[in-house]
Amino acid sequence: MTAVLVIATMAIFATMALALIRALKGPTIYDRIVAVNVFGTKTVLVVALITYVTGHADLIDVALVYALINFIAIVAVLKLVKMRDLAKAGEGDITDG
Repeated sequence: MTAVLVIATMAIFATMALALIRALKGPTIYDRIVAVNVFGTKTVLVVALITYVTGHADLIDVALVYALINFIAIVAVLKLVKMRDLAKAGEGDITDG
């Protein structure tokens, strides 16, 4: 069982490294945003693995909060990229016929 956990951990860290490379070298801003989102998702998986290995169920709450913060941050960054201003992000989305 421990060999499986080690392999899973190494695979998660490898994908985190690849996502970090894509975030730094991405040809477009959207590639970089997706890479940061993937990195955040893999971080949640690492926290879940730590929770499983240590047996501390309290860390699951940390993983869930981090996942929600990651989601909200990605949505905010996408709106910022699209509208160039977060204050105007909600305005002008619906056009009047």
